[in-house]
Amino acid sequence: MAPSASAVLSPVDRAALAAALGDRLRRRGMPVTLTSLATFTRALEAAPPDDVESLYWTARVTLAGRADDLAIFDAVFDAVFRDAAMPVEGRRQRPPVDTGSPADVWAGLDAASGVDLPGQGLPWHTLPPVVSCDDDPPGGTAVPERLPSALAALATTPFEELDEADLARLGAWLEGALVRWPTRPTRRRRVHPHGERIALRETIARSRRTGWETMALTRTRATRQARPVVMLADVSQSMQPYATAYLHLMRAFARGGSAETFVFSTELTRVTLALRHRSAAEAVAGATRLAPDRYGGTHLAASLQALLRSRHGNTLRGSIVVIASDGWDADEPEALAAAMRRVHRRAHRVIWLNPRAAAPGFAPLVGSMAAALPYCDDFLPGDTLQRLRQVIDAIVDA
Repeated sequence: MAPSASAVLSPVDRAALAAALGDRLRRRGMPVTLTSLATFTRALEAAPPDDVESLYWTARVTLAGRADDLAIFDAVFDAVFRDAAMPVEGRRQRPPVDTGSPADVWAGLDAASGVDLPGQGLPWHTLPPVVSCDDDPPGGTAVPERLPSALAALATTPFEELDEADLARLGAWLEGALVRWPTRPTRRRRVHPHGERIALRETIARSRRTGWETMALTRTRATRQARPVVMLADVSQSMQPYATAYLHLMRAFARGGSAETFVFSTELTRVTLALRHRSAAEAVAGATRLAPDRYGGTHLAASLQALLRSRHGNTLRGSIVVIASDGWDADEPEALAAAMRRVHRRAHRVIWLNPRAAAPGFAPLVGSMAAALPYCDDFLPGDTLQRLRQVIDAIVDA
C-alpha cells in the first residue's frame, strides 16, 4: 500500500519545495547539486514526513553532504520552517502582506533569524524568480543564469567584497567557462558536404572512379581561425579592488588560445607567459611580481603608445582589444584620444571594461573616459561575476 500523504506536505508540490529550498541554500553559499535535490524529492515521496522534525532529517541527510554545511543548513531550515510567521502544517496559503514591491507579496519570516532570504515566504510559495533587467526589451523577461552552487551566492557580489578563496573559485570557473573562442574567416577553403561553393578540381578527381562521369559534386567552405585577443588591465591604486579578478580573466584567455595580456600603471608590462602557469595562484602571483609599479599612478595614454610602438603592436591588427580600466589617467585626454584612435584603426573591435560603470548615476562624460569612449565599440561594466560573464560573451561573439 502506498504511504499516505503527511500533514506537512499534503498540499505541497514536492519538486517546487526541493527546488526553492535548494536555491535558498545556494544563496547562502552551501553547494547543492541536482543529484541531491532529486534524492530529496524521491525521499519525500517514499517516506512523507509527519512533522517538521522528520522533514528536517530527510532534508539534512539528502542535501547536507559535508559537516561544514550543517551550520548554513540549520540556519536556513530554521528560518523557513521553524521560525515562519505561519505554521508549516495544515495551511497551503496565507494572506499576502503588502510590502510595496510587486516582486514578492509573501513577506513574513522572522527577521531576527539574520538570514537573508529574498522573498521571505515559505519555499513552496517563493520559487527562484524570473528577473527582468532595465535594458531588456519592453515586456521581455530573462531567466536567471545558473552558476555552480559554490558561486551562485557570489554572482552579484562586487569584487571588492570577495576574499582570496572566493577569487580563487572565480578564477577556476572563468577558465572552465571559456569553451568558445572568437574566430575569423580566412581565404583557405576545405571540403565540406554543406559547402556553398563547388570545388572543380576535387569534383573532376572524384569522377575518375565513375569513368569521368560526374556523379557527385564536391563542395567547399571557408575555414576559420582563432581571432587574436589583446587584453590590458589597469593595476593602479584606483583599480586595486578589481585587479586580481581581472588577472584571473586574463589568465583564462592566456591559457585558452591566441591571446596577449598586459598590465599597466605607470608603464606597460607583458604578463602572458606568467599567466599561462598551470597553477592559478602562481600565475596571479607571478604576474603581480612582474609589475613593480602596481597600485601606483596611472599613465593610460603612455601605456597604449608604448604598446603601439613595441613589437607586439602588430598583434592588434584584426584582434579584439579589451581594456579594463576606470578611465582615471594622469596623461592628457588628447593623448589618450590619439592613442585610442590608432588602436581602433588596427583592431577588429575595442571593448572597454569599466568596473565603475554599474554605479548609479555614472556617466562617462568628462576627462579621459570621455575622450576614449568614441573609439570603443562596447562599453561594459565589470564589477561582479554576473557582468563578467557578459563580458566573455561579448568577446567571444565579437
